Amino acid sequence: MLLGKTIIVTGANSGIGKATAAELLRRRGRVIMACRDRERAEKAAQEIQQEAGPEQGELVIKLLDLASLKSVRIFCEEIMKALHQTKHKSVCFSFQIFRTLLSIINLQILLKAFAYARSKLPNLLFTLELSHRLEETGVTVNALTPEIVRTNLGRHVHIPLLVKPLFNLASRAFFKSPEEGVQTSIYLACSPDVEGVRGKYFANCHEEQLLAKATDEEVAKKLWDISDVMVGIIT
Repeated sequence: MLLGKTIIVTGANSGIGKATAAELLRRRGRVIMACRDRERAEKAAQEIQQEAGPEQGELVIKLLDLASLKSVRIFCEEIMKALHQTKHKSVCFSFQIFRTLLSIINLQILLKAFAYARSKLPNLLFTLELSHRLEETGVTVNALTPEIVRTNLGRHVHIPLLVKPLFNLASRAFFKSPEEGVQTSIYLACSPDVEGVRGKYFANCHEEQLLAKATDEEVAKKLWDISDVMVGIIT
């Protein structure tokens, strides 16, 4: 049960993000849908609330374009304003979280030059460094893979018309549904089994062992520092 907790879900209008938002809402959390397009978000919100059932939490829509640093800053400012009645410590802590978000956005932009498989390593290193920087705050940070999931990201992949029926059949046989794909996310967000666990990598609700290059703390710190400089954050 997530009553009294607030969760921000990016890309919550479709695919894995939408399935995640529905499950967290069903568990009575306050879910903030962070989406680029308000119209699509509002349509998705109606569907999410229907899926979550009668006993559900609160659903809020906020605009956020992860490809735009301006959009990220506006989003963070709006969330911060909602926290202005809280204790100073909470506000300062939230600022640090959003500062991290800015670095993450920049990292995502930087990784556009890499293929998906090659981009996984920087993401893991970034997660490792973030977990160290938040070690004294009580916040845990981990990375995960939903594995191959049937989402609308496939719309960007050109598939010959004659091959599409075979591809669709294969995807249903071997790919996870969005509801199946979010289980590791829900596990990390809700399970007491991972309380205090940080800087790890999970798949299918289990910790995966990483290669040495993905746990190199010196490289992880350098990557963090580079992303800080690129978004203009002075440390």
